[in-house]
Amino acid sequence: MKYGIAVFPSKKLQDIANSYRKRYDIKYSMIPPHLTLKDPFDINEGELEEMVEEIRNTAKECQPFKLHVYKYSSFYPVTNTLYMKVSENKELLELQEKLDQGPLQKKREHPFIPHITIGQEMNYDELSDVFGRLKLESIEHEEMVDRFSLLYQLDNGAWTVHETFLLGNDA
Repeated sequence: MKYGIAVFPSKKLQDIANSYRKRYDIKYSMIPPHLTLKDPFDINEGELEEMVEEIRNTAKECQPFKLHVYKYSSFYPVTNTLYMKVSENKELLELQEKLDQGPLQKKREHPFIPHITIGQEMNYDELSDVFGRLKLESIEHEEMVDRFSLLYQLDNGAWTVHETFLLGNDA
């Protein structure tokens, strides 16, 4: 089964992202706006409990972090994707790195760039037009994140939460 790990931001930030995703993200109906911590990976049912225990331990070792969205950007020319850029910080990077160690280690296709996707698989002209407009807009949003979720993919391609993990020793 296919799994992934992500942070779901506040409703306020999800609403901002969805105002674009409704029109520009072909996967809008498959998953709410999110910050991917670990790209989709396959594990067998027999490995799930060990993986969940490893994720629980990682969550306890890592601290809550500030999610700061500060601009719109694009992954063009690698992919025709628009996103809201998230500032890197020590706690976020530590969490992502720990989720990529030991039994959780999987080869990444791309380096970790914290972001929330707002458009993907767009044709070049639309990407260029929308990104040109977004570069003129400002976004400044901060919130504290104290949890993340292990997700699994349903047969129809949609993602749903398997378990949510609180960050920090108090979890």
